[in-house]
Amino acid sequence: MPRDNMASLIQRVARQARITFRSPAGPAFGENLYRLQQLLDEVRAEDLHLAPRGPSAAAAAAAGGGLPWSGVVPPVSYMHICETESFSMGVFLLRSGACIPLHDHPGMNGMLKVLYGTLRIACLDTLPPAAAATPPPAAAAGPCHRALYRSRQHYTPASPPCLLSPHTDNLHQIDAVDGPAAFLDILAPPYDPQHGRDCHYYRLLEGPLPQAGAEPPGLPREVWLMETPQAADFWCGGEPYPGPRVCL
Repeated sequence: MPRDNMASLIQRVARQARITFRSPAGPAFGENLYRLQQLLDEVRAEDLHLAPRGPSAAAAAAAGGGLPWSGVVPPVSYMHICETESFSMGVFLLRSGACIPLHDHPGMNGMLKVLYGTLRIACLDTLPPAAAATPPPAAAAGPCHRALYRSRQHYTPASPPCLLSPHTDNLHQIDAVDGPAAFLDILAPPYDPQHGRDCHYYRLLEGPLPQAGAEPPGLPREVWLMETPQAADFWCGGEPYPGPRVCL
């Protein structure tokens, strides 16, 4: 059952996010970020009036949302909660087996809290160019970047939030494992191509990110990434947010 303070909880998360990210270079940023992380860790699916859904429920939600893909349910949907100049907050819903491809968050901080299901998240950092580093032959097909493949972990509602910063874990791939999944997402500041914060997608040149049950060798390790267009089989639909209203 939803808790009595569910509205105040998501409202407090939003207010703390506003406090935290309006001065990301200020002396209190670390303390404010920790407070936000603690609040975010308390959020559960029922606080946002969400429940795990199967394929039929996802299809019904997509049809009810008036999505433009006739007869096709998007692999990922987004529920917008709020947005300011300093941060955005919403919920991503992934169908079973869906993947948000490897992508970046230029100059942005982020926090991700799983609400239901299990996510496999691979995190990478970009590395500065090195004169002695030679990209693999496949790099000739597009822009290529050195990166540090830092981690690959499973996250559930019992896990603490997954964090990213402008310089650490800024690139990630998110896979729904063994069923549908949803997560609360905070990005600061929001994506904005006009201010140099466009989303870029990448492919790991050494091969695809390992599948379930297979661990990549020797993490962390250096890898090469090639910038690619958004995959044809990935797109994000929109759904109404059913939870408590947030006012800022």
